[in-house]
Order: sequence, then C-alpha cells, then structure tokens
Amino acid sequence: MMVHPAGDDLARMSTIAVQELTATYAGEAAHAAAFPHRGRNALDAAVLGYLNVAALRQHIQPDDRVHGVFSEGGDKPNIVPARAVTEWMVRSPTIASLAPLKDRVARCLEAGGLAAGCEVRLDWKPVVYADMLDNEILLALYVANAATLGRTVEEPGVARSVVGSTDMGNVSYLVPSIHPMIAAAPTGVPIHTTDFAMHARSSTGDRAVIDGATALAWTVADLWLRADQARAVHEEFVTTIESIEPGARRAALEDPTRPAGPETEA
Repeated sequence: MMVHPAGDDLARMSTIAVQELTATYAGEAAHAAAFPHRGRNALDAAVLGYLNVAALRQHIQPDDRVHGVFSEGGDKPNIVPARAVTEWMVRSPTIASLAPLKDRVARCLEAGGLAAGCEVRLDWKPVVYADMLDNEILLALYVANAATLGRTVEEPGVARSVVGSTDMGNVSYLVPSIHPMIAAAPTGVPIHTTDFAMHARSSTGDRAVIDGATALAWTVADLWLRADQARAVHEEFVTTIESIEPGARRAALEDPTRPAGPETEA
C-alpha cells in the first residue's frame, strides 16, 4: 500500500505500463558544403524516425502515449552529423497492450534510418513498469479510514485524474495493492510542478503526510483485526491474477525494477 500526493483525494492513479527506449543512429560524416554527397546524415535519420512516430500517434489508441526527445544531433552545422540519439518513453494502459505498441514504434524509428541510409540501434531499458492492479476490497477499507479523517476519496474523472507510471504496478502483480492519491495541494494543481512543490511544503502538505500515513496504518490494522477482510482481499487478488494472460504476468514479474527508494516514478 502506498499513497501519493496530488491536488485531490482520489481512489487511484491512472497507472499505465511503460518502457524506455534509446535510438542511436550512425551515419557518415562529411563536409556539408564541399562533399555533402559523401555523407550520410544521422540527424536526418533521427528526424525522419521522429516524424514517423508523430504520424503513428494518429493511429494508436487514445490512451497510449509515446513521447521522445533528441539528446544528440551533431556537433557543427558544416559537418554532416555522423551520430544522432533520441530517447523515448512508450506507454500503454496495460503491460499486455504495451508489447504491440513497442513493435510499431520500433518500426517507425528503424524506417528513419533506412530512408537516410544510416544504421540504427534500438536499446530498450531492461525495466518495464506494469499497470496497476488495484485491489477494490483493500481500497474500500482505505476510503473508509480516510473518511474518518475528514477526507472524501473519489474516483478519478476527466478533469481530476493523474496519469503516470511506477514500479508500484509491478508490486501489484505480486501482492494485493492500492495506490490512492491524497490532496496535498488545492484542486487542479498538477503534480511535479513548481506550484505543487510550494503547496507540498506548506501545512497542507504536512497534513497530507500525517493523514496518509494514518489511513494506511488503520487499513493495515483492519486486515490484522478482521480475518474475513484479509481473506476477501486475498481471494480478489487471486481472481484478478488468474484473469491476466500469462505472458503479461511474466512481463510484469520478470523485469527488474530500479532500487530507487519506496517508489520509482516516470
């Protein structure tokens, strides 16, 4: 169980699967004025790959996400770039739907290299963040405890939701898990911004820390004191896991997660 600060008290974060990718393009350097015909422009290859992904976005699911940046693109404008690098994050609602999206993105990036006469190497990071399997019975206990503290926890809506990726998703494939959000800032303030940081270090943020810890502790006490609830939580977890395609379960459990504290987030 964990709770994450946000601008609202929400039952869950819209946690989606993600894997990061680095595309390295290798061309051939040449003087851009004297001998451009001898060069193979790696930056052109990277740009074409980027444009291919941009075109792909029209034809993927509305809740898929693909976003990237250029980290290397040449040294001097009078030298045909022999090397270019782009970095990407590919996200999809579940770890099962992530796999085919990765293939489509890879083909887009490879096509850029082919068109520009350059080689491309795709390096997928060995860390895959899975989607979150929220245990509804466990979550109901948390919501009731938060209400005792004066917090009304609601389901995310169009205007009030938080989308992200975290290794807490991988944990939820191993044990019954929840990932609610607790208001540490006024409604509508987006997380990971300067405005949110200002509120998070205020008395509002301090109260969120205490209330969140208390609600989680009370939820643990519920499981200790109510054997029927503990059994129900476990039974729901087993049913949920059995409904997931085995390949997706393996993908969520076999990939290592970063040892970066209680939660690593992207």
